[in-house]
Amino acid sequence: MKIIISGGGTGGHVFPAIAIADAIKKIRPEADILFVGAKGRLEMEKVPAAGYPIEGLWISGFQRKLTGQNLLFPVKLLVSSWRARQIVRRFRPDVAVGVGGYASGPTLNAAGGFGIPTVLQEQNSYPGVTNRILAKKAAKICVAYEGMERFFPKEKTVLTGNPVRSEVFKNLDSKRAEGLANFGLDGNKKTIFIFGGSLGARTINEAMAANTAQLAENQDIQVLWQIGKFYADTFGQCASAKLPNVQVRPFIDRMDLAYAAADLVIGRAGALSISEMCLVGKPAILVPSPNVAEDHQTKNALALVERDAALMVRDSEAKDRMLWTALEVLKNGELSRRLGENIKKLAKPDAAAAIDKQIIAFIK
Repeated sequence: MKIIISGGGTGGHVFPAIAIADAIKKIRPEADILFVGAKGRLEMEKVPAAGYPIEGLWISGFQRKLTGQNLLFPVKLLVSSWRARQIVRRFRPDVAVGVGGYASGPTLNAAGGFGIPTVLQEQNSYPGVTNRILAKKAAKICVAYEGMERFFPKEKTVLTGNPVRSEVFKNLDSKRAEGLANFGLDGNKKTIFIFGGSLGARTINEAMAANTAQLAENQDIQVLWQIGKFYADTFGQCASAKLPNVQVRPFIDRMDLAYAAADLVIGRAGALSISEMCLVGKPAILVPSPNVAEDHQTKNALALVERDAALMVRDSEAKDRMLWTALEVLKNGELSRRLGENIKKLAKPDAAAAIDKQIIAFIK
């Protein structure tokens, strides 16, 4: 069995792709899996670290504003398309899988040109341009949200959810004491876990820094605040970070322990983060980033808000409302319980296996 998995650019594309590969290997250890990514992007580091080979294409996205980079886009696309055809011709996969991102376009187009079946995995409630184009010739499209027939052919679409590494959400109840101890948290206080991705989120950090007084007044509440490596110097020494009920970390590699310690979670509304929150089943407040294609994070967040499974605070209102909303949720036991139960109903713990089933069905 030979399978190409292509795409990446962000953790929201890369980590689900790795989870899909891991699930395939669990079912079919003999499977030969090759990743194709974009040179200089996250996948070129994370995929080899996970134990898989990867080929890089000289490709990047088309900027929505006028920049010099756009002048190179047609050249990059031609070179990447030629390179992708070489890779597909040499590797001769039985099926090609696209997870979204720059590299998946040339790779899946090349695979389709050779008559190889293609499978898409769309993480968001509003699909990106690449997957909308590739969907026309795809054999199957695996989605994480209901109602995606608005964008894709109904007969090709299957609801699978987004794959998440099992170590992130397994046995969290038994890890609570370990999580509290790991981060130096008090077991007698309610815990808010705030994160904005590995690099951090400026708006979320600014909201924390702007509410020192409110944090100081609520000593019965504690905060585990992941600032992000990019913002460690900017916010690591601010007044809020020095409060006794605030624990600051530039980066958290044990997300399972952070989730286990949390009574409430605040984060961006990327597809991977939301999938993790659903599996964790804790009340959540989403602060969608407005700086993403088609404002898809807001659409992701609203898909949960409409099901009474999370609350949303807009990016522009975060300084005034983010922390206040969190405190109100923690004080309202019925609201906390309802949000936690409803978000848990949306969890898809077997997403990777469901996607693999669709992929393997095309292996002759």
